[in-house]
Amino acid sequence: MIAHGAPHVIHNDADLKVYTDALFQLTSLKNPSPYEAEAIERLTLLVERYEQAHYPIPAADPIATVRFLIEQHHLTQRDLIPQFGSESAVFMYLAGKRKLTLEQVRRLSGRFKLPADVFISKGPR
Repeated sequence: MIAHGAPHVIHNDADLKVYTDALFQLTSLKNPSPYEAEAIERLTLLVERYEQAHYPIPAADPIATVRFLIEQHHLTQRDLIPQFGSESAVFMYLAGKRKLTLEQVRRLSGRFKLPADVFISKGPR
């Protein structure tokens, strides 16, 4: 498992590999002991902290998200008229010429069962 006793802060990718391997072994146990459960929690926190700092996942662009949802659900722009109010509103949004209203965000969130912030731009457009 992990050498040198208790886990420490991960400083490089070599440490990350050791910790993720140990975490994989621990999470594959059917009935982890309280000690093993504690180790899983600590290793998870350490791995997440390192990965967030060194391998951040950028937030998805809301327009790209809507395009992805259209594709994945085999929809057309017309299928989103109930969420946008009109076909031209769908077109204008997907073309980057119009922002979503709060009501459109709510409707999209409800339709696709996703958090509203998925449809809200995090930066300047």
